[in-house]
Amino acid sequence: MSYHYLLDLALILLSTKFLGIITGRFQMPRVVGSLLAGLVLGPAALNVLAETAFLSQLSEMGVIVILFTAGMGTDLRELRSAGKSGFFVALCGVLVPMAMGTGFGFLAGRAGWLPGNTMLENVFLGTVLTATSVSITVETLRELGRLDTKAGSTILAAALIDDVLGLIALTVVASLAGEGTSLVLVLAKIALFFVFAIAASFLAIRAFRWMISHARGKNLRRYPVFAFVICLLLSYCAEEFFGVADIIGAFVAGLIVASTPKAKYIQSKFEPLSYLLLTPVFFAGIGVKVELPSLDGQLAVFALLLLATAILSKVIGCGLGARMCGFRGMECAQVGAGMACRGEVALIVANRGLSMGVMSQAMMTPIIITVVGCAVLTPVLLKLVFRGQPESVPHENSLMDSYRAMERMDQMSAQLLNREKGRQDGKEHPAAQKGD
Repeated sequence: MSYHYLLDLALILLSTKFLGIITGRFQMPRVVGSLLAGLVLGPAALNVLAETAFLSQLSEMGVIVILFTAGMGTDLRELRSAGKSGFFVALCGVLVPMAMGTGFGFLAGRAGWLPGNTMLENVFLGTVLTATSVSITVETLRELGRLDTKAGSTILAAALIDDVLGLIALTVVASLAGEGTSLVLVLAKIALFFVFAIAASFLAIRAFRWMISHARGKNLRRYPVFAFVICLLLSYCAEEFFGVADIIGAFVAGLIVASTPKAKYIQSKFEPLSYLLLTPVFFAGIGVKVELPSLDGQLAVFALLLLATAILSKVIGCGLGARMCGFRGMECAQVGAGMACRGEVALIVANRGLSMGVMSQAMMTPIIITVVGCAVLTPVLLKLVFRGQPESVPHENSLMDSYRAMERMDQMSAQLLNREKGRQDGKEHPAAQKGD
């Protein structure tokens, strides 16, 4: 038995943390640093790491936990209360990028930039462009003092709905990748899966309530274990019996857990696992798969045009949705710019297409360039569209209230921990206190 995987993990964790700190200094998300770590350590640069079965399986577990955690962080009540504006912005922000991405892939294939590409690969490329990562947008808006504006609130609401619609699109496209599968059968399987998920949610929530009523506030550690079992079972059933991607099952399991009384506690136990191990391995693994020397002149031009398509499609689509809801011209531009950032979901979709054999290896490099480019350019676009604008009146929104409440809880927790640490230090050093 070889223990080289321990060295691989150590290199991945160290490099992703180091480069994550560096990219954070430039107001970019940690995912960019993780991708760069994989690129540097992989065949594209130093060739220290190579794709192994262990890393592939650990990456798959990582993406399941990422989507599971995302589901736990999604409040269905907030989705329902987002209203017409959030829904239309999200819907147009999915349909327009998907159409433009599919069309761009088709034209690139006809021009000879993507030899041998299929229509299904083009549709998958369009699906990659549907996802929005709102984290960097939130940080930029906070820096600009615009987080409480009408545009900021709409972006937050639309981002939640956008993720759900993007995952549904991924489910349809991934199911169509099966040979000889009709659209009617695909939609029927998806419908059956959601019926199964609803039935599973009733059983799981009742089981949680029974456990809580009999635990009497003790043995809290059993809840994360039971929640993870639900996640794994739904992921397995989705892939094995319904032909739906396992990450969809993980996301649905997260939604189920989010409806239980112990949701926040369970989520707090999974976030360290994701941050510590699984997320860095997943994103670094994507970078390891990329071979930059294969990026010739044509593919480089394709990557830049894909980046332009990714930004314009969100600006046009989300701006159109905002316009339909009565937003003014500059407000439409603000909403569109705020939804332009891509992140982990886009990479998850691309990796899914690669593992299914639908997307070629050559497509990964342009997609990674697009994700990184969107992360870099989104703050610039936001600063431009908000420049010279008068201070807007804060817009009341329950999503924003929840966001601020979570921030306050984090601050209070840190203060309590520091206070407790100071109290313990005082007990350990009584002589020093007397000397003072």
